[in-house]
Amino acid sequence: MADIIERCADLPVRRFAPGEVIVEQGAPFGAILVLIEGRIGVERDGVSVAVMETPGSILGDMSTVLARPATATLRAVDSCNVLCADDGAAYLRSHPDVLFDVAAALATRLENLTGHLVDVQRQYGNDAGHLGMLDEVLSTLMHHQTRTVTPGSARLPDPDY
Repeated sequence: MADIIERCADLPVRRFAPGEVIVEQGAPFGAILVLIEGRIGVERDGVSVAVMETPGSILGDMSTVLARPATATLRAVDSCNVLCADDGAAYLRSHPDVLFDVAAALATRLENLTGHLVDVQRQYGNDAGHLGMLDEVLSTLMHHQTRTVTPGSARLPDPDY
């Protein structure tokens, strides 16, 4: 992952203070960020889903590739430095080696999710209740090929949980 830092060395460095919001979920965002040092928390719908701390971690890739607003809130956990391509799509088009890095990062995430799906199917695939449906729902979401995705459920805006 650190090789991407060298490949993106032409990008400006941005610094963020602990607790600083880098981007808010739903806000326009098309930047590609490459973590140099520090930790960045990833939150979706107010739920913490990850902390990125590995130098070379790529952020903003989903928003950039899908040409959609930020899919998550990014917040500096502690002081951090990132390389930033403000126009991520243009940067990726002109740097195919970095585009390949982004594709590899996305493929790795998909592989991890696929492994989790297999675990869920093994554990709950024969369950007659709600847990038995979970593998079908996850499988459908993972293999959805259109570029428009509407997260949520039929229960929204008033979920019963």
